[in-house]
Amino acid sequence: VLELKPSSVDSKFSTTMQVYVFPRYFDTAWVLTSFVPSYSDLDTVLITSNMIANFCCEPAEWVQTKSIHISCPKESTSSKFLAPYTTFSRIHTKSITCLDISSGGGLGVSSSTDGTMKIWQASNGELRRVLEGHVFDVNCCRFFPSGLVVLSGGMDAQLKIWSAEDASCVVTFKGHKGGILDTAIVDRGRNVVSGSRDGTARLWDCGRSACLGVLADCGSSINGLAVGAADNSINLGSPEQMPSEREVGTEAKMLLLAREDKKLQCLGLQSRQPVFLFIGSDAFNCCTFLSGFLLLAGTQDGNIYQLDVRSPRAPVQIIHRSGAPVLSLLSFRDGFIASQGDGSCFIVQQDLDYVIELTGADCDPVYKVATWEKQIYACCRDSLIRRYQLSDL
Repeated sequence: VLELKPSSVDSKFSTTMQVYVFPRYFDTAWVLTSFVPSYSDLDTVLITSNMIANFCCEPAEWVQTKSIHISCPKESTSSKFLAPYTTFSRIHTKSITCLDISSGGGLGVSSSTDGTMKIWQASNGELRRVLEGHVFDVNCCRFFPSGLVVLSGGMDAQLKIWSAEDASCVVTFKGHKGGILDTAIVDRGRNVVSGSRDGTARLWDCGRSACLGVLADCGSSINGLAVGAADNSINLGSPEQMPSEREVGTEAKMLLLAREDKKLQCLGLQSRQPVFLFIGSDAFNCCTFLSGFLLLAGTQDGNIYQLDVRSPRAPVQIIHRSGAPVLSLLSFRDGFIASQGDGSCFIVQQDLDYVIELTGADCDPVYKVATWEKQIYACCRDSLIRRYQLSDL
């Protein structure tokens, strides 16, 4: 509940307004006021640091808006609360653990604890295909760059490649001894990387359905991984053996591993040589690259570490918004998107000076986020997929 006093801009108003904001309990943000103003067609609410609002609405009526803007000029910071543009409730019946959007933005793929993995129309959530073949839960799924093929990993320790056109499983990789928790696709997809609870990260040849080698054996569960191009200033080392001719696009790439034992490990993808090993405050759940030398990694106790690969001993910064686990991180435009176990999901831009809160999940964990152009998709424990439209801002 915010008490908004009249703005100096609209001096004719002399009555305090009571405004109730419910950004999490509906699939939109609602504002109710008790004052009688003269403006209509309210789209965005601007609230300054001293709670003076430059807006009005019709008396005793609900005003529906997709975004609310709160700023604090003295601290040079602001936040916008963005409600979902639409919600897909019929794709899964239980917690949704992962999702991705195809490169063209037409299709989505998601996995759930209801035991299913499905392909759906990204515009309206209409079901297109059901991908059946994993035993137990599917932990991760993503599209290849073509948008026609899907990669998945499950608790059955199997990595599978699927046709999005007819739902057939075209390749199954076996070799891990524990559930696969995350995957990455190298360049256009001739090679893929998997990380497992067995503590190993493996490189696979999609054409021959074969393992090209164990990239790392950590002795601790690999909860998340990322592959990124390395800046020219970073020494990735040289491989001890000549790389296989089946390795395509692994040169000048880094592999980042988020480990259960509180360690964040970086190595050369082709060389397999260590780049750095960073110890955090708790288990690392996820990681992503922001550039050729900047990266992010999130921990179980709510810390988001920003590191510079060129000098990784001390973090560039540590972002801590709550003690809830950081479940996903995704590079986005000039910032990133993060989601946490308390239901928070937010976009950070311009060195933390501008934050967009994606509302709707209440207190249910948001497990994964995917984007396509100005659309953001988030999957949640409440079995819903929410689509946000940045043009609503």
